[in-house]
Amino acid sequence: MKRFDFKKVMEWLGHILKCPICGYKYNLDQTQVIESSQNEIADGARLLIHSDCNKCKSSVMFNIEINGPEIFSIGMITDLTQKDSQKFRLRNPISSNEIIGMHTQLKKFKGDLLNHLTKK
Repeated sequence: MKRFDFKKVMEWLGHILKCPICGYKYNLDQTQVIESSQNEIADGARLLIHSDCNKCKSSVMFNIEINGPEIFSIGMITDLTQKDSQKFRLRNPISSNEIIGMHTQLKKFKGDLLNHLTKK
């Protein structure tokens, strides 16, 4: 089975990935692999990449799927830093019950929310 050389994949991506905001080419120094996996049976690999644009300072996360000769990439503009991306990648998503619970609590809250949230 073929093993993917993720370093070569990253070098190749450095030539094709552009910032969706300003069109500037990404610098590999500002690009970090957050997660990667390989499926040798299906001859594929997956990369989750975070990149910061040197020109406009926006951040984007790319999910890249490699299936044989085909490559699929989805980019998403984010306010997460590279450190945040690594921190939150394994966390469970917020459930609908948690959202409803927060809504219920906020509905009952009678104080100064901004003051309450900024207390030290």
